[in-house]
Amino acid sequence: MDQTTAGGASSLLSLIPMLLIWGAIFYFLLIRPQKKKDKQFKDMLSALEVGDKIVTIGGFYGKVTKIKDDKIDFECGQGENQAVMHIYKWGIKEVLKKEKA
Repeated sequence: MDQTTAGGASSLLSLIPMLLIWGAIFYFLLIRPQKKKDKQFKDMLSALEVGDKIVTIGGFYGKVTKIKDDKIDFECGQGENQAVMHIYKWGIKEVLKKEKA
């Protein structure tokens, strides 16, 4: 009976390093890159200014006219077809460039 108990403890001890290795693999391949991408997105939104051109996650393209807390207003369209849209900051997919004054 002592041999089966010792064998079970031995297999458990050999399982711990494998779990640690798999945990490290998941961290470096999945968790760390996602955190880096989230940080870049937050930095992009914090650097957003009036006059920047943006693309929303819905595919709308326009120029930022007003920023208030977590909401922005932006103009899209040209001439008579120009409209002002109101969205949350998290709805921005990309900041293209700042319009030159």
